Amino acid sequence: MQSVATQAPWIKELRSILRLAGPLIASQMAHMLMVFTDTVMMGHLGPDELAGGGLGAASYNLIAFFCVGVIASVGTLVAIRHGAGDAAGAARLTQNGLWLAWGLALIAALALWNLEPILLKLGQKEANVHMAAQFLTTLPLALPGFLSFMALRGFTSALGRTGPVMVISLGGVVMNFCLNYALLHGLFGLPHLGLMGIGLVTAAVANSMALLLAMHIRRHPAYARYPLRQGLMQPSLTYLKELWHLGLPIGGTYAVEVGLFTFAAFCMGAMGSTQLAAHQIALQSVSMAFMIPLGIAYAMTMRIGVHYGAGDLLQARMAGRIGIACGALIMSGFALLFWLAPRAVVSLFLDINDPAYHDVVELAVKLLAIAAWFELFDGTQTLAMGAIRGFKDAKTTFVIGLACYWLIGAPTAWAFGFYAGGGAIGVWWGLALGLACAALALTVAFERKTSRLLRQVPVGKPALA
Repeated sequence: MQSVATQAPWIKELRSILRLAGPLIASQMAHMLMVFTDTVMMGHLGPDELAGGGLGAASYNLIAFFCVGVIASVGTLVAIRHGAGDAAGAARLTQNGLWLAWGLALIAALALWNLEPILLKLGQKEANVHMAAQFLTTLPLALPGFLSFMALRGFTSALGRTGPVMVISLGGVVMNFCLNYALLHGLFGLPHLGLMGIGLVTAAVANSMALLLAMHIRRHPAYARYPLRQGLMQPSLTYLKELWHLGLPIGGTYAVEVGLFTFAAFCMGAMGSTQLAAHQIALQSVSMAFMIPLGIAYAMTMRIGVHYGAGDLLQARMAGRIGIACGALIMSGFALLFWLAPRAVVSLFLDINDPAYHDVVELAVKLLAIAAWFELFDGTQTLAMGAIRGFKDAKTTFVIGLACYWLIGAPTAWAFGFYAGGGAIGVWWGLALGLACAALALTVAFERKTSRLLRQVPVGKPALA
């Protein structure tokens, strides 16, 4: 049996990527569970609260995803500094990443608190907007903690320490459920606050998670070289510009991708409730599986960033190729699941033997057959994006994403769904085509990026410029 020391380089790199990715995947799953818990609690409050809460959550997510994308620059840049042995630069980037998180949280909260008139002008039902406004009264209070946690997550992940992120995220799931349950049932004399209570719980959990991760970083000796408290109150315009320059196109990419699926939901809503319900089931199935390539992609960004910062471009290219291949293989397994056992997947969401759900089940099964292709394309394009960002390049991913999502995916989905008479199935084939184009274009872009760097940058030269 081969020892670790004599393992092939690609095996060692794969082990390193998976070691980083495992806790990150668990963290992403934990976030999905918290969203699921909130949705269940809204359902217990009543159908009006569920509809209004869903509208508020969708509005919050669109803005929050953009902010998370901007803050993702922290992990990439810290990984590059870490690879180059620049501990002071990594610490300063993290400090300014926190300032950026706080600034974005304030701006986003002000936008969400004043969203009610905009939602009304967009034609949303007044009752739903009123409920959404209640939810958005307290939910934006989660943003300072949520974005701070994401900045600190990027920092510790770039150093190869993702375990604390997983533990704290899983703890957040338990805390979120317990507090929501206590408020819902009025335990310990707690008041019934409805949607405002769910938002308040989310805020309490998010801020607690950020505080716990900050305390861990402060006390653990592994971070002794990175004194984040020293100089924290002295933000640097230079570092803030560097973070914003990389983070803005990442946030833009997140926004256009979320926008694509929001567009698809509007298409389904225009077709009818059956189509919308089947779409939600298929999309939730895809989203859960998507957490795996998302975690791997984030780990790839960290690994490639470290190699790039150290000037080891060959190792960086190998990390990208291995990550993309591994992720594609895993997503092929989910593709087979959706293709061979779609009814088993649908049964996780509703009673497939109930005649009332017959039409929804049949359509969801057909959408999951398309999702078999959809999943492979979506996973591959996400992995390729993560690989390219490890080289401090987010503009390429934004341009390709914007073109493939909105010049190919959205128009094709509309054309297939409405003009070609394909309905919900046509919309999903349009989405799959857009994602397939993105997967191909981004994979090619990664190969071209690494080839160009290998020609231009001498091997062994740190890449901090």
